[in-house]
Amino acid sequence: MSAPAKVTVYPAATPCGRWIRLRAVRVPTARVLLIAVLVALTLAGCGRGDRDMRSGAEELFERGTKSMRSGNFTNAISYYESLEARYPFSNQAKQAQLNLIYAYYRNGERELSVDAATQFERENPTHPRVDYALYMRGIANFAPEHNIFHRTFRVKLWKRPPVNARESYSAFSRLVQRYPQSRYAPDSHQRMVFLRNRMAEHENYIAEYYYQRGAFVAAANRAKYVLETFEGAPAVADSLYIIMNSYEKLGMQDLATDARRVLEENYPDAAQPPATKKRFFFF
Repeated sequence: MSAPAKVTVYPAATPCGRWIRLRAVRVPTARVLLIAVLVALTLAGCGRGDRDMRSGAEELFERGTKSMRSGNFTNAISYYESLEARYPFSNQAKQAQLNLIYAYYRNGERELSVDAATQFERENPTHPRVDYALYMRGIANFAPEHNIFHRTFRVKLWKRPPVNARESYSAFSRLVQRYPQSRYAPDSHQRMVFLRNRMAEHENYIAEYYYQRGAFVAAANRAKYVLETFEGAPAVADSLYIIMNSYEKLGMQDLATDARRVLEENYPDAAQPPATKKRFFFF
């Protein structure tokens, strides 16, 4: 049995400046390499942290912008958040806040993007880029309503409560009303068309749920809400169809005839029997 290795204690400083006591022991070569790698990584991390702490507002902004342009949104967020926290009144701070909205969105942090956009609008109501904050708020809420997953697997969105759709529509609507000349207004308007029909379809889904269970008055009232709230939306044709059938079930033939006449005049294809309609829920 070999004699135990001699142990000598040395004072030493960590890469970040803290003193510890190290033991000099016989260590296998593989461990030596592993320890060397870990120490090098620690040194590099502390070095970068020290550099970032010494960086000014302009340098942090440039680094964040460079990271964002290269697609490294995690690093961009780190730089912009540091800039916003350390230099809140600098010239770069406002632009960093706007860039953070986009960086959060592209990094998959949709809720943080919405929060950042809402905060920017609240704190800077007269800023010339409020239209961008509203647009990104609408886009971030629009994402769960329309993506490649839904198109590929033909997800029946009308069955889902349109919570995000309402938030998205609200943001786009405010943008179009307050900034009609904004470069983002045309795209916002197009998205609003999709969202209006999305919300109308969900209301029809609820109306048809009532119809299927014999609650014909509730079904008719819910469908009439679509006519009053989402006038011009394609889903209005289905609303009229629900109203017509509900009145027929209730024995209110005059009202049912009126609904059929309006349906045939404005949406002749939708007045056909359910089997020939492109989409229907329960009928």
